[in-house]
Amino acid sequence: MGRRASAGGRPHPSPAEARSRRADEAARRIADDPDEEARAICLRLLTMRARTRAELSDALTSRQVPDEVAARVLDRLRWVALIDDVAFAASFTTAVHSSRGLAANEIKRQLRAKGVDDDLAKTAVIAIDADRERETAAKLVQRKAKSMGKLEPNVKTRRLVGMLARKGYSPGVAYQVVREVLGELSAEVPSDDTARLA
Repeated sequence: MGRRASAGGRPHPSPAEARSRRADEAARRIADDPDEEARAICLRLLTMRARTRAELSDALTSRQVPDEVAARVLDRLRWVALIDDVAFAASFTTAVHSSRGLAANEIKRQLRAKGVDDDLAKTAVIAIDADRERETAAKLVQRKAKSMGKLEPNVKTRRLVGMLARKGYSPGVAYQVVREVLGELSAEVPSDDTARLA
């Protein structure tokens, strides 16, 4: 069975052919006006979400934009404040700590993966002190523990510690917070004997 014909009678291109055609068109645009094409690529990416300079540089490299053109365009975007790694690091830190409950170490790791330099990543997470981190971990454990029903205590502990570890919490903090929260929750739930007496 062949490909379906378009309205003009020609067959629709396969996905590989369409990708190849788009790549050829992009290469032609880069050759015609590399600065404008690099600028368009960056602006298109920046309309989706804030990005670091390194992320944009990687995107331009993957699209075969010459290095000197990429540097020139990225400098211009930084000058007009469309690229700001400091602001990106601060907003990313606030967002992922409050929405996903990530620990400072995991946030630093993710910032470095996005191209934020180590000093800037450390500065961005400085507001997340040990008390705030423990409080966030406790909220995560409380929320998750309520959905674990009647699992054995050691199974609950293992799963909750694993959840915190995946979010970047150290083993010591994870075990301590889980023990405290599970202890509080078990104190709130009346035992079967107490329930029968009431």
